[in-house]
Amino acid sequence: MKLTVLMVDGCPGAPLLEQRLAVALAGRTDVEITWNVIADASEAARAGLHGSPTMLVDGVDPFAAPGQPPSLSCRLYDNAPGLLERAPSVTRLRQVLGAAAGPGRGDG
Repeated sequence: MKLTVLMVDGCPGAPLLEQRLAVALAGRTDVEITWNVIADASEAARAGLHGSPTMLVDGVDPFAAPGQPPSLSCRLYDNAPGLLERAPSVTRLRQVLGAAAGPGRGDG
């Protein structure tokens, strides 16, 4: 599985996402992560940045709403009712990454 993390310089969510990915991916060897800094709106549109940080799983943003436009903004994730955070929770990451790994692969 390929993860691409897109981020905007100055947005504080990337370090939190990095920490949570380390926990969510502990023990997994089937994941390759690439980190890319996005500098302008046209690059954001080409890359699929929906706010920083955006995590693409095999090229798809599993946390984006349908039709969500590209954005150079800092992003907030709705991790629970009333809980907006700068990165997906470990639980949400495990759900997405487990589903992307397919049946019988990954740690869920």
